[in-house]
Amino acid sequence: MGWTFLTNHAQVLLCIARNPRVTAQEIARTIGITERAVQRILHDLHEAGYISHVREGRHNHYTIYGDQPLRHPTVQNITVRELLAALTNGAAVMAK
Repeated sequence: MGWTFLTNHAQVLLCIARNPRVTAQEIARTIGITERAVQRILHDLHEAGYISHVREGRHNHYTIYGDQPLRHPTVQNITVRELLAALTNGAAVMAK
């Protein structure tokens, strides 16, 4: 496939925005990386304050904190919510 415009971190966030109960296995299958890589990315996003999760039976329910700014200095004026809205044609895919 070569390079892509979105990082795996952005792809994981997008999967969660589309389905807050998505599993790591489903994310891995969707974006084409290993489940272990997804777990590392979920950990990164959680540690940085972009997501949290609550265990619901055998699944997690993820919350995205959309008011968080993007990390790179050139786009720090853009929030996660704005990025996800742009990637989903403005569809309401996030609760927060």
